[in-house]
Amino acid sequence: MNNILASNTYSSGQQLEIAQGDITQEKVGAIVNAANAQLMHGGGVAAAIVYSGGAVIQKESNEWVHRHGTVSHAKPAYTSAGNLPCKYVIHAVGPVWGEGKEDEKLRAAIQGSLELAEDLGLTSIAFPAISTGIFGFPKKLAAEIFMDTISTYFERKLSSPLAIVRLTLYDNQTMKIFLRAFKKKIGKLDQMKTAG
Repeated sequence: MNNILASNTYSSGQQLEIAQGDITQEKVGAIVNAANAQLMHGGGVAAAIVYSGGAVIQKESNEWVHRHGTVSHAKPAYTSAGNLPCKYVIHAVGPVWGEGKEDEKLRAAIQGSLELAEDLGLTSIAFPAISTGIFGFPKKLAAEIFMDTISTYFERKLSSPLAIVRLTLYDNQTMKIFLRAFKKKIGKLDQMKTAG
């Protein structure tokens, strides 16, 4: 069971949560995979998802690229979840730091994932810290973009079926950075379950 460390309930009743743990164990409508444009799941979060979910995820990813071409930042792909406890895996392509317009591309990947989850009729979704691993995106900046993009989405999409958006972070350093960004954006320290 992943540990929820912070949560905020918006006026619409929708919730933003920060959890520490293994995203492959999340019992949500979809987990987001930090993917590359070719959906070759060889390392990091992607490899962990395929390892836990089974080869069907890579097989369906290959079929997606064969049918639709490479995946853009704004238009994620999705597959079944294989053996994972969620229903779908949404494959979001985050930017590689240094390629240009990284802020805009990360925002598009987050927004696109939320919109796809909504199109799929899902009520919950869990994200990793997209692009902050081998893609080199600075974690502090990524955390701020996540908080801003999700909050803006909830403000604009009051009737969205998405009720819970969770950021599931594995390591302590990333978790602490995201908790600080949560405090800064949300400003409700009473909703923190840890000092971070």
